Amino acid sequence: MNNITPVVKNLLIINVIFYFATWLLGQQGIPLTKYLAVYYFDSPAFSIWQPITYMFMHSSQDIMHIIFNMFALYSFGSILEAHWGGKRFINFYLITGLGALALQWGVQAFEVYQMTGSAINDLSNISTTLSPEQIETMGGIYFGPMVGASGAIFGLLVAFAMLYPNLELYIMFIPVPVKAKYIIPVYIVLEFFLGVAKFQGDSVAHFAHLGGALIGYILVKIWRNKNTYFDYYD
Repeated sequence: MNNITPVVKNLLIINVIFYFATWLLGQQGIPLTKYLAVYYFDSPAFSIWQPITYMFMHSSQDIMHIIFNMFALYSFGSILEAHWGGKRFINFYLITGLGALALQWGVQAFEVYQMTGSAINDLSNISTTLSPEQIETMGGIYFGPMVGASGAIFGLLVAFAMLYPNLELYIMFIPVPVKAKYIIPVYIVLEFFLGVAKFQGDSVAHFAHLGGALIGYILVKIWRNKNTYFDYYD
């Protein structure tokens, strides 16, 4: 890991610290997720710092969640940080994480509006006007926490495919290398399908992934158009 870049290294450390703190405090009955995960903006559980802290939180019940995200951060993030420089890289990472949340909130607000006629509601008055299925959906939106760096990671994937389209990647279960410009778009389309299909038992915030990917695409396009040669090293 001698080629790991400084910002990526610090992000890995922060995420791992948050993960173990969540697990250790959970053993003591202190639910760190309750305070540092992010909730729907109209939820009574929402706090102003959550749009930042949620990016560093991962499920303590599923270690593969953080393993996959951190592996992707190391694999793609180090290359992009070396390409852009630390300042631009951390800006990209945080902005795509916020963009992921923005799209997720937008989708949730649309769902809430369809059920209640408003994206902002007095929860004490809606139980008599909604069906049991709608009440369950509302509960998931208002009190279901979102955690993870996946939105920012999807931004990194898109940026990598745009900047290094012909670089070949080895993908799990595929015996031959595939160019980034082919595999990343397929991954994005799959996320869109899963987000729209809404399979029962699927708790992944697919639209957050898409939000990170979309903002990542927009940022790379803006930076490319603003400076043809890319002032990578700020």
